[in-house]
Amino acid sequence: MKNQELAKKLVTPSKNSRLEKFGKTLTFLCLGLIVFIVAMILIFVAQKGLSTFFVDKINPLKFLFGTEWQPSVKGPDGNPYLGALPMILGSFIVTILSALIATPFAIGAAVFMTEISPKKGARIMQPAIELLVGIPSVVYGFIGLQVVVPFVRSIFGGTGFGILSGVFVLFVMILPTVTFMTVDSLKAVPRHYKEASLAMGATRWQTIWRVILNAARPGIFTAIVFGMARAFGEALAIQMVVGNSAVIPTSLTTPAATLTSVLTMGIGNTVMGTVQNNVLWSLALVLLIMSLAFNTIIKLITREGKKNYAR
Repeated sequence: MKNQELAKKLVTPSKNSRLEKFGKTLTFLCLGLIVFIVAMILIFVAQKGLSTFFVDKINPLKFLFGTEWQPSVKGPDGNPYLGALPMILGSFIVTILSALIATPFAIGAAVFMTEISPKKGARIMQPAIELLVGIPSVVYGFIGLQVVVPFVRSIFGGTGFGILSGVFVLFVMILPTVTFMTVDSLKAVPRHYKEASLAMGATRWQTIWRVILNAARPGIFTAIVFGMARAFGEALAIQMVVGNSAVIPTSLTTPAATLTSVLTMGIGNTVMGTVQNNVLWSLALVLLIMSLAFNTIIKLITREGKKNYAR
């Protein structure tokens, strides 16, 4: 009898095993819900964005490479002028320039916080950079409108609205992202790399430049791409300083437009189902594709970095 009771207890799931099974089920359900929501967003944006080409019969090449953006004006072929190239170029120019300016500052701050003065750097610079993260986009936009635009106007002339003002605003906005991710990359470099370099007679700066930064290169590239993705998708702040003129940028100080600025300005002024509304969804689809491209690049860089560490 006792043997039967003991065998029954052994085959009966314990409370901990039941809780573990419940936890796994709940986790998979949450994961499935997230995947479902993401898939629905992708399908919804793709369906709306592709309506421009399949329903309204707009030529995709004219949309991507056209230089005139006048959705309310019809051309000789009966279709409105829907060239998105000015906004696409504006988004890429602002993103690339802001990343180029932010990268040296971010790397310098990260090296200072991890290698040169870890205690003072963490005590002084980290709270200051964290403060930049918590500032809302609209505040950045107002500061850009009241400070950056007049500064650009007084130094470079023109109205002050344009690519350059947008670059200055986005530079400050993406600086915390690139800095903190670079700090994590530098801290992830194995300590024996540094010790071996110093033991071989390398100076402190040679060790930082030749060994630590070189070993952390995949992580730094990932930080830069993350910053670019953040800049590419920024809407409100850039809208307030870029000028919102949908023309091919001829200089850094002339008004321009980005994908996000045109979207935020036009989406509330169109009727659902019209060409003017569908083409804005097409711009949103371009933004979504670029976000996926940035994520793919990040995954490739991260995978390469893991291979390097494994060697």
